[in-house]
Amino acid sequence: MPRVLIVEDHPRMAQAVAAALQAQGMACDTVATLGHAAVFLETARYDVLILDRGLPDGDGLSLLAQLRALRQSIPCMILTARDALGDRVSGLETGADDYLAKPFEMAEMVARVKALMRRNQPWLPDESSFADLKVSAQASTLFVGAASITLSPSELQIILTLMRHEGKVVRRAALESAAWGAFSEITPKALDVAIHRLRGKLGVLQSGVSIINTKGVGYALAVLPNT
Repeated sequence: MPRVLIVEDHPRMAQAVAAALQAQGMACDTVATLGHAAVFLETARYDVLILDRGLPDGDGLSLLAQLRALRQSIPCMILTARDALGDRVSGLETGADDYLAKPFEMAEMVARVKALMRRNQPWLPDESSFADLKVSAQASTLFVGAASITLSPSELQIILTLMRHEGKVVRRAALESAAWGAFSEITPKALDVAIHRLRGKLGVLQSGVSIINTKGVGYALAVLPNT
């Protein structure tokens, strides 16, 4: 399922954009500040970033500039009331892939987001790996050698997030956000149940990797001794 991060400080606008994209089968997280956006981008993988400019803690272009300096090529659409030619030029030169001025039609916004996803799909990495594990995001499949097993959407996002942190502990909140979205209503044990299922699948595949728990903090991948 495609995932979109919406950085917009007007709640009604954020909710309307999210609803329009969710109706097209996309998962959306919404945040109102640059600080929160940076945290979400560190803990989850997004297919598109929708970014307002006039935010409580600064201009959205400052976040985009940081992402591009780090060579992060997530497709970015600027949604803003700043529609002067100079504003549009500065947004595109900073690294935005599209620039849509408010007010706008939701149908056009959705079409542009879909176009960004299609345009950038070829370079999005499909496979991730850690030790003897390999994951195909497109196929939602976990591999150990020639053996494979299918992952649920939440399991896929959890294992990909753990892989990206390369053995470092990932906090529970970050894993829950990656698997179900920041504002999803899930039970306190949902993450533990998903981790239990993933451990079972690692066992079926006879992987040399385990998922370890740091009590009260989160989870990490670890290579088992003598493997």
